[in-house]
Order: sequence, then C-alpha cells, then structure tokens
Amino acid sequence: MRIVFLLLAIWGTIHPMYYFITWFQAEGWDIMAMVDAWHVNAATSGLVWDLTIAAVSLTIWILVEAFQKKNWLSLLAIPATYCIGVSCGLPLYLYLRSRVVYRPDATRMRV
Repeated sequence: MRIVFLLLAIWGTIHPMYYFITWFQAEGWDIMAMVDAWHVNAATSGLVWDLTIAAVSLTIWILVEAFQKKNWLSLLAIPATYCIGVSCGLPLYLYLRSRVVYRPDATRMRV
C-alpha cells in the first residue's frame, strides 16, 4: 500500500497544480483573485469549505500522532496540505505514516 499512497501523493500534486498554473497564467499571478474565483457561487464556496475543514482535520490528526509516536517526518504533510492541497497532503501523510522503523533492540515496528 505504501507505493499506492506515494503515487496518489504525486498525482495529488501534479494534477491540481496543472489547473492552478494554467489559471495563474491566464488570469495573472494574484492569489487573492484566485480566492475570489473559489467563491464565485455557493457550490464552489461549499467545496472550498469542505476542503478547508478536511485540511484542518488532517492537520490535527497529523499533530496528535506525530507527538504520540514521535514520527516527526510525518509533519512534512502539513505544509504539503496547505501549499499544494489535501489531495497531496493526505496520501503523503499515509505514506509517511506507514514507514517501517527500527528500534534500538533491532525489532521492526510500524510507525
């Protein structure tokens, strides 16, 4: 499953970025104009709030598990979530969460 999560994280980076870059090239590199475009009607505003709530929920989950399991590498999924999107951050977190680590006593454990 790890490779599936990694592939989804890559896809979740490339596919949305294609549309964002295409929009920026056509409309100019103004982030506030893009935010305005996200709220052009009730359907898109609903989608923005859906993704925002999902991103906040994912962030809380990542933070709680990172501090419980000392899996600090998984914190990389937080900037990926907010700089790229939930479509990258969630599968990236699942990929990082499923890695195998070795304890000092030479036994394997899943983080």
